[in-house]
Amino acid sequence: MNDKKKPFFERAEAFFAGKGFYIVLFLCVTVIGVSAWSLLTDGGKTQRDLGVEASNLDPAQTVNADAAPAARVTPQPTAAPTPAPTEVPVPEPKAPAQAEAPAPVQTPAPAAQPDYYIWPTAGPVENPYSMDVPVFNRTMRDWRTHDGIDIAAELGAPVKALTNGQVTEIYDDDLYGTTVVIRHRGDLESVYSNLAAAPTVAVGDSVVVGQIIGAVGDTALGEAGEVCHLHFAMRAGGESVDPGDYLP
Repeated sequence: MNDKKKPFFERAEAFFAGKGFYIVLFLCVTVIGVSAWSLLTDGGKTQRDLGVEASNLDPAQTVNADAAPAARVTPQPTAAPTPAPTEVPVPEPKAPAQAEAPAPVQTPAPAAQPDYYIWPTAGPVENPYSMDVPVFNRTMRDWRTHDGIDIAAELGAPVKALTNGQVTEIYDDDLYGTTVVIRHRGDLESVYSNLAAAPTVAVGDSVVVGQIIGAVGDTALGEAGEVCHLHFAMRAGGESVDPGDYLP
């Protein structure tokens, strides 16, 4: 049978049975040789590298395998230097702030109250004011004008200030006896006559409405024939006026 017509496996088997054995052996030897050469080459390079590294070592650092291991020194912690205390400036105590005194409250002055008037004593009018028509005077037994009103009252009855004012005069009149003059607001004056000899006020005294200034007396010689009374007159700007225009 022709070899070329045999299958591939039969031809391969015949080849290895003849010369193929030697070829395979040659290849194995070649592989082993290449492997040994590569191993020897790498080993030399490794020794050369180790030699270089060993030459770079400090002889002082060469470890003697036979020498006893040196005792391991544990580094002691170094105490940090204590910083010097910093002097903190102590602020000087401030003087306590003085509270500002509150501004004084301006209290408005009370509005002036209008004066009011009262009767200086209680009693009926015996003789009216009459400066235009003369009236008969029983004591003097003649006809004459009358610049005030005669208010009948008991002897010693209190006499009061007509309204607020100031005592300006105290004197003894020949006809009307002991007299007290008080000046009021608006240049108005009140005149109290036939008082007891000792009034209870003095010149310069300030009086208020209703304040007692004296008592009914019998010092008016020009009206001694009349019943006991207070002769009361008023002047405005120095001129005689009717007290009835002011009395309530």
